[in-house]
Amino acid sequence: MVARLRAAGCVFAEDEARLIIATARTPEELDEMVERRAAGLPLEQVIGWAEFCGLQIAVDPGVFVPRRRTEFLVQQAIGLASPDAVIVDLCCGAGAIGAAVAVAVTRAEVYAADIDPAAVACARRNVPGQVYQGDLYQPLPARLRGRIQILTANVPYVPTGDIEFLPPEARDHEPRVALDGGPDGLDLLRRVAAGAPGWLAAGGHLLIETSDRQASQAAAAFEASGLTARIATSADLDATVLIGTLTPA
Repeated sequence: MVARLRAAGCVFAEDEARLIIATARTPEELDEMVERRAAGLPLEQVIGWAEFCGLQIAVDPGVFVPRRRTEFLVQQAIGLASPDAVIVDLCCGAGAIGAAVAVAVTRAEVYAADIDPAAVACARRNVPGQVYQGDLYQPLPARLRGRIQILTANVPYVPTGDIEFLPPEARDHEPRVALDGGPDGLDLLRRVAAGAPGWLAAGGHLLIETSDRQASQAAAAFEASGLTARIATSADLDATVLIGTLTPA
């Protein structure tokens, strides 16, 4: 099995083999899982879960796989949240951010939304709160307007022209809607920032992951939407998070 995985290009073949063996329930399922991994499916989609912030997040085939660098966004959100906070995770994918923040914030009121029905199905298994299907803010209940303290959105931020340079695992097996951020990678970020002031509570925060090279332009989009922006980075996780705050009038 290790030789088969290594021949398919799996750098950590031994570790992956152990996970697959621990997950498979029958020899037939084991063979099928090895074949799927060797064919290029992300390991997380093969075994059905991803580790994120110490949690096992259910991930089905065709659903965006949570990245370890996004744990930095979660850390920032937890640091800003107060007990009983209303927290909304847009573009939630499998719901990793919402699930992790819900565990860490006492009595958090958590909501999530995504446009992809497969992602929503996963998120409903992971997030201890309401998960809605639709485009950005559109499916959220109106009663949340002006009440959200923490708004997270791991929007797609890869420029369209760079999609072809992504690893095959992402390019071929994750939904393009979760990767493609438009010509400069910031189309969805701008839309989320523009809508945020209508949903955030006074002093509430919007947190979006981006790349280091996009950070200044993204911060300008936040400021243009009426949010005070700052950039947080983690060298360890190679992560950049933009934090926008709705300053009380």
